[in-house]
Amino acid sequence: MHERPAARPRRSLPRACARGAIGAMAMSGLRQFTTAVGLVKKVPPEAVLERAAPRMTRRMPSKRLPAMVELAHWGYGAVGGLVFGLLPSAVRGRSWAGPVYGIAIWAAFETTIAPALGLPRRSPSGAERLALLADHLLYGTVVGSAPWPHQDEPARAGD
Repeated sequence: MHERPAARPRRSLPRACARGAIGAMAMSGLRQFTTAVGLVKKVPPEAVLERAAPRMTRRMPSKRLPAMVELAHWGYGAVGGLVFGLLPSAVRGRSWAGPVYGIAIWAAFETTIAPALGLPRRSPSGAERLALLADHLLYGTVVGSAPWPHQDEPARAGD
């Protein structure tokens, strides 16, 4: 007879969401820098909102638009954290899993989400690609970190 794996504690998925939101916040900080120095022209969350919700973004007072973009990005980051939290612990526990996950999210956006939304194909410079790669590596690193790993994993017999 096969033994059922221990259920994931209810606390681990909210923590995974929180790490995703915090990772998106960290990305926002890095993007503030990369746009200020001219490496990134327009951040992807802004382009997505302009395309997916054009009426809302046009109606939004221009000084409030960055707040809406950030909230949408943090929400997307939280969902990404949740998805990472649902991966098997054997994968999540690897030191490379978070950064690889961050790159995978970037690749999924570029190859699937952006074309599905009809975002115009752009040819970012090498510097812009590196900046976007760096912020997704940062996101993945935050998502893959677990400050309380003993509380995020199922208890093992004998613990």
